[in-house]
Amino acid sequence: MKYHVYILTNFKKTVLYIGFTGSLQERIQQHKAGQVEGFTKKYKTNTLIYYEEFDDVSQAKAREKAMKKWKRAWKEELINKANPNWDEVVIV
Repeated sequence: MKYHVYILTNFKKTVLYIGFTGSLQERIQQHKAGQVEGFTKKYKTNTLIYYEEFDDVSQAKAREKAMKKWKRAWKEELINKANPNWDEVVIV
């Protein structure tokens, strides 16, 4: 099984959300449908702009936990390296 840490943003690209899942495609669909209560629903963060894949669940959880503590500038730098225009990422 693969695990993912992902970053979502809203339409205006002003809000960032970091999450973790064992089923990226399904989780993104839940965000898009507004089925995830809390932060992502409130701020309409449903555009996938970055993700990382892991084979080990503990590594993925540790990465998510670490990234959530990062300053926004560090998160933006990570996103900009992989996706400079912050375009919606297609899951492969």
